[in-house]
Amino acid sequence: MPNLLILAALPEEAEALFPGTGTRDDGPIPIRRLAAHNHNLTIATTGLGKVNAALAAGLLGADADMLLMTGTCGALGAALGAYWLAEAIQHDYGAAHPGAFRRYRAGDWPMGEAGEAHFTAMPDPGLGLPHARIASGDSFVACPAAAADLQSLGATLVDMEVGAVAQAAGRLGLPWAAIKAVTDEANDASGGDFQANLIRAARTAAQEVERLVAML
Repeated sequence: MPNLLILAALPEEAEALFPGTGTRDDGPIPIRRLAAHNHNLTIATTGLGKVNAALAAGLLGADADMLLMTGTCGALGAALGAYWLAEAIQHDYGAAHPGAFRRYRAGDWPMGEAGEAHFTAMPDPGLGLPHARIASGDSFVACPAAAADLQSLGATLVDMEVGAVAQAAGRLGLPWAAIKAVTDEANDASGGDFQANLIRAARTAAQEVERLVAML
C-alpha cells in the first residue's frame, strides 16, 4: 500500500484527523500510524514553524510516497472554510535591499533577477475545494499592514509551515498537497480568533484530508 506522511503543526490539528485510531510513538516528533482507504498513514505532529515542519518531512519522508499537510491558517481576504493549497510561497525568504524586500523561491540564490517564488502542489484530484496560494513564514501575522503586503504576492492565506513542506518535498522528489482551514483574518483580533476557532477549523481541514486520502 502507498505510504502517506501527513504533517500537522499542532496536536489539535493532528488529533482531528482520523480521530481515535492508530498506534502512537511519542518520540521527539510524535506520530500516529494507521491504515485507511488502502494507504499506510503516518500522522506527525511537527510543532510550529518552518524548521519544525521541514525537519519532520526530512526525517519521516524517506519512506513516504507523498507529503500531505493538514491544519489551520489565517485569511488574507479569503472567506472562512477549507482550501486546497495549489501554491505556496515562503514570504520571509529573499533579499533585503534599500527600501525593498525581494522574494525568491526558497533555496534559490537570493540575488539577480527574481523569478517565480512559489512551489506548486500536485494536481487537485477533484475535491471541489477553492484553490489558494498560501504565504508561509516564521511569524504569526496579526497586522493588517503585514497582511496587505502578503496579498501583494498573490496570497490569500497565511501560515507558518506549508511553504517549508513544499520545499522539502521538492528536495525529496515527492509530490505534496496541503489542505488548511481558516481560523482568523490576520488582524489585531487574530490571537483570540485563532484560539476560539482552532478546534473547529482543524476538524474542517481534517475532514477534507480524509476525503483526499479516500480519492488517492
